[in-house]
Amino acid sequence: MGITIRSVVDDDRQWIEKIMVDHWGSAKVVTRGRIHDALNCNGFVAEVDDEKVGLITYAIYGKECEVVTMNALKKGMGIGTALLSKVKEEAMEKQCRGIWLITTNDNTDAMRFYQKKGFYFVAVHKDAIKASRRLKPEIPLIGEHGIPIRDEIELVMPL
Repeated sequence: MGITIRSVVDDDRQWIEKIMVDHWGSAKVVTRGRIHDALNCNGFVAEVDDEKVGLITYAIYGKECEVVTMNALKKGMGIGTALLSKVKEEAMEKQCRGIWLITTNDNTDAMRFYQKKGFYFVAVHKDAIKASRRLKPEIPLIGEHGIPIRDEIELVMPL
């Protein structure tokens, strides 16, 4: 069962909006005080047998590439790895110095995944979610594993 990775196309926008609302509360994503509209971000879709099974969105600013969102809809199949590899290829093609992302302190699964892929912790932005909730009130108070969502964790993969 092979995973196909392709660029987001306009016909994906309705599906992307559903993924964003189901997994992120809305298509609005806040990282380090910046609001992203995930519907308008660059991205890649993962498919298995023509079924959409994953999505990654990203933004490139100069020589930096930010992963805005990533969703692997089926676990343990290598979907996240394939999506991240595609963004890494894109970032290298654009001569980015690195890839960075923000996750929250409750997202232990993501922290484990990204470290295995070569990311380093570079900052803990203590209580940053308070400011993010002013921009996106949909951010829940309690996250994965019953952990209160408070801090932004910044990770970087040098290229």
